[in-house]
Amino acid sequence: MATYYGTYGQKVQYLASDPSDPQTGQVWYNSTSAVLKVRSVTTSGTWAAGGNLGTARRVLGGAGTQTAGLAFGGLTTVNTAETEEYGGTSWTAGGNLGTARRDLGGTGTQTAALAIGGFVLPSGNTAATEEYDGTSWTSGGNLGTTRRVMGAAGTQTSALAFGGFIPPDSTATEEYDGTSWTAGGNMGTARRSPAGAGTQTAALAFGGFLYPTSNATEEYDGTSWTTGGNLGTPRTTLGGSGIQTAALAFGGLTDADAGLSATELYNGTSWTANPTGLNTARGVLGGSTAGTQTSALAFGGYTGTAPTAATEEWTGPGIGETKTVTVS
Repeated sequence: MATYYGTYGQKVQYLASDPSDPQTGQVWYNSTSAVLKVRSVTTSGTWAAGGNLGTARRVLGGAGTQTAGLAFGGLTTVNTAETEEYGGTSWTAGGNLGTARRDLGGTGTQTAALAIGGFVLPSGNTAATEEYDGTSWTSGGNLGTTRRVMGAAGTQTSALAFGGFIPPDSTATEEYDGTSWTAGGNMGTARRSPAGAGTQTAALAFGGFLYPTSNATEEYDGTSWTTGGNLGTPRTTLGGSGIQTAALAFGGLTDADAGLSATELYNGTSWTANPTGLNTARGVLGGSTAGTQTSALAFGGYTGTAPTAATEEWTGPGIGETKTVTVS
């Protein structure tokens, strides 16, 4: 007769406390709590509430990671230059942008971020770029194509800006080297308000507005764009995080300006819907562009009725968790 020991070569451990570094698939009996436990991994991701922004706003720029996020610019009732820094629990004030603006692109980290283009009053669209060092913003090189609501990816010294609204909607792609912007390969389809992820030489553009909202995905190799797998939910002004082969899409707006909560994961070929989405459905939000597919931040935005200060933290699938085994 087959036994567990004969099949797997080990017995269930009998321990007074949980192991400090359990391995996936490990099973043990905790004699103190009198329960059987197993180490597994999460099969779906979840969003959990974080600390609210100090100022509710929409069409803002975002950068950083889940524990070191950055929010800047946007629209309250007027354009704002305000910058806020997230420490994993709460937001604190950072140095203001040199120019108050909304509809801007953002990328980089909390201590090395870029604010790209956008809309300023009273002049309209701007080509201005600003660089953040963790304390203050300084002027960088101007975009070659003046525009707003473009997508962005990469780092402060190796960034990518693509799409946007001039008018009309744009296919223009530009690459930043920390000093100046140069033209890259045009997108296959002109669109405004796409999300971005990845690096300057391995970027992803997804969603946006193409009359109507789009589910299109394009992949950039440092020279040209090619078609990727379509999003399951067409949307515009969504958030993005991760890399070209492991990206995260969240939130966005429908054609009727209704906020969406839908969250999807990209594997380099296709998108898969997560069973649950954002707790606060919204678009024109900020996100942690330097985050990953398993650890990201969503903040601010528009619910369809009002701007929001809500912040949410994403924990993706594949994260280790200890579960109690129950029998009946």
